[in-house]
Amino acid sequence: MSTRQPFSDGKLLHHRAEGPVTAPPLLLGPSLGTSTALWDKVAPELSVTHRVVRWDLPGHGHSPAGLIGPGATVADLAALVLALADSLGLDRFSYAGVSLGGAVGLHLAVHHPERVERLAVICSSAHFNGSKPWQERASLVRAEGLAGLAEGANARWFTPGFTVPELVEDHRTADPDAYAACCDALAAFDIRERLPEIGAPTLLVAGREDPATPPAHLREIADAVPGAALVEIPGASHLAPAQCPEAVLTALRAHFDGGAKRGMEVRRQVLGDTHVDRAQARQSEFTARFQDFISRYAWGEIWTDPTLARRERSMITLTALVAHGHYDELAMHIRAAGRNGLTPEEIGAVLLQTAVYCGVPAANSAFAVAQRVLAEEDEAAG
Repeated sequence: MSTRQPFSDGKLLHHRAEGPVTAPPLLLGPSLGTSTALWDKVAPELSVTHRVVRWDLPGHGHSPAGLIGPGATVADLAALVLALADSLGLDRFSYAGVSLGGAVGLHLAVHHPERVERLAVICSSAHFNGSKPWQERASLVRAEGLAGLAEGANARWFTPGFTVPELVEDHRTADPDAYAACCDALAAFDIRERLPEIGAPTLLVAGREDPATPPAHLREIADAVPGAALVEIPGASHLAPAQCPEAVLTALRAHFDGGAKRGMEVRRQVLGDTHVDRAQARQSEFTARFQDFISRYAWGEIWTDPTLARRERSMITLTALVAHGHYDELAMHIRAAGRNGLTPEEIGAVLLQTAVYCGVPAANSAFAVAQRVLAEEDEAAG
């Protein structure tokens, strides 16, 4: 599910939200000259396990141009992102950003560490080669607009022969004054001395062919941030999420989807090593994504939610399986219910309840399955 938010008061960044409302929030920041479209090939996949919120820079996409002005800083942009997060009720979130969007992430991680769960910085830098080039670009755009500069977007953003026309059009149609103000922010940005203060788990993603922020810039951050990891993507230039989305997605999933590892741990605790090992052994290329989905979403998000105890989840699961006649799954979850603390008497009480609300024939079949499983468990224990 995605939502597009209107901002009639002109005080908030435009954003697009995707994914379950209850999932862990993940904010995605854009590069200069682009819009939320930069994440079109990555965000839908990330939204399977996260509440993904993409946002537009001021004067880009659908964000109001008047949110920043001459002399703007990355701190100003970060404050706008925090205002957006506050409006969505997001006290703490993970964050990934490209170029200027990555700089915003670094600023947030240094100055607002209580807000940032995990951080990914993509094709970005802790500094952008000094102020002069950006001051010159800002002056040019204020004087002549963006049409001429947009003509060279492909060379700055992609390897030869590759383009994303929608992003080039975003560049061409951005508000010149807001774009220039973003250049001012890049001109003043240098957070190198503060990098060792970053405590959030941090991933750096570099494009091997990136002329704007080459891999050395990302290595500099990785060397300074405690415990940071660096991934270099062959064949990627400056806008890696648009040019090499699968590689970027793989890196981001590994970094943000702690739910997969956590989910596998819970899955083993509930279902047992024997069952999980058997399922993993049967996994094929065809079923791999489904197995990953189960581990990340069912076990990494739902079963780890502390709102309900595991024994309560077992009772709900048994009822749902009886209702739909999934008796093979029922046998597996009767064993799981025992691991989650239900006694045979309590399991029987749950199945008796299903006779009232799911029907006597369904409950009759469920009791037969339960009797067999419990007898097998007793025999194994004896």
